[in-house]
Amino acid sequence: MADEEDEPGFDEELDDGNPGVDVGHGKRKRLFSKELRCMMYGFGDDQNPYTESVDILEDLVIEFITEMTHKAMSIGRQGRVQVEDIVFLIRKDPRKFARVKDLLTMNEELKRARKAFDEANYGS
Repeated sequence: MADEEDEPGFDEELDDGNPGVDVGHGKRKRLFSKELRCMMYGFGDDQNPYTESVDILEDLVIEFITEMTHKAMSIGRQGRVQVEDIVFLIRKDPRKFARVKDLLTMNEELKRARKAFDEANYGS
């Protein structure tokens, strides 16, 4: 047990200086923990998964989002992230590409349905 005090703590190892994520004193603000817990349960984990598991998964998610955002900002219009840039980056991963296409299609269908609903209710 005394040896554990000499090693850097888990929170110290994860501190990579990402702005907006670090809250100070080695603790990070957890942005997606509720959603990740629900997703983990949906994929077969316990209804209340270990906090450490959720924290590791959240760190991976934030790292992925950060990397994809930086890559997307470097292509296309400099300094701006557009949907086309994300689609371009994931085009070689068939599962991600198919999921993004499904979500974009569903988004367009929802926009059309909302527009039709608003026109029917408010008469345009």
